[in-house]
Amino acid sequence: MTKLNFHIVDVFAETKYAGNQLAVFRGAGELSGVEMQRIAREINFSETTFILSDEPNKGGFEVRIFTPREEVPFAGHPTLGTAHIINQAILGGRANEVVLNLKVGQIPVRFSPDGYCWMKQIQPVFGPTHEAGILADVLGLNVHDLDERFPVEEVSTGLPFFIVPLKTIAALRQAKVDQGKYFELIKNTLAKGILIFCPETHEAGNNLSVRVFVDYYGVPEDPATGSGNGCLAGYLVKQHYFGQERINIRSEQGHEIGRPSLLLLKAEGSGGKIDIAVGGKCVVVAKGEFV
Repeated sequence: MTKLNFHIVDVFAETKYAGNQLAVFRGAGELSGVEMQRIAREINFSETTFILSDEPNKGGFEVRIFTPREEVPFAGHPTLGTAHIINQAILGGRANEVVLNLKVGQIPVRFSPDGYCWMKQIQPVFGPTHEAGILADVLGLNVHDLDERFPVEEVSTGLPFFIVPLKTIAALRQAKVDQGKYFELIKNTLAKGILIFCPETHEAGNNLSVRVFVDYYGVPEDPATGSGNGCLAGYLVKQHYFGQERINIRSEQGHEIGRPSLLLLKAEGSGGKIDIAVGGKCVVVAKGEFV
């Protein structure tokens, strides 16, 4: 193969040059995993995706997702951004829904008339809880910065995260990962990413402010994390953070690194299950070819 067509799209972005950057490659079926990983490292975004074929298979499009360091079974902003490119560049913008065949399974993405894309995530799996002091130490915070009403808990909707509740936006801004303590923490945990959140926000009208750290995957801080916010949505419902088993909220992320992002979170608990959907806008900023 002499060339690969690609698009660059900002995901969970209300305008260009915000949200989380994603490179989407088409016609990548002839590439090996090693070649995909090299391209992802060259791009060096949080994630890069590869659409293996323009033709669907079993109702969905085959897609692989890579961070700069390794392939992952699921990630949020790559799912939304790739579905958006499939709809616009392959299907002519006519689809109401696109299904991605990912390592984690089939993930549907729905397109609403207001320009938002919505992905339904798989059922959350709740892992162990952890001592607040341990996470405070990793994050360079005082244990009293954490909201003691709620636990530090591992949650996964395909990619596990530590969910860490903070009291104030001052603590959120202050957080800085100690890499030595971080890598010691994750030696024996399924979760490798840390999501911290608080009920104070940068922008009026939003409900939560979030930061996400994923050094394990080569991403010191992620500007918008659909998978992590999906885990957060499940956590909020389980813990009755807003006093009920149903949420419809606006989550902001990326302000601390100059990439303001907005993620819409809907979740509802019923019959022992929690249905989760994460929404956001996608803005294409470039296209071209790798040679």
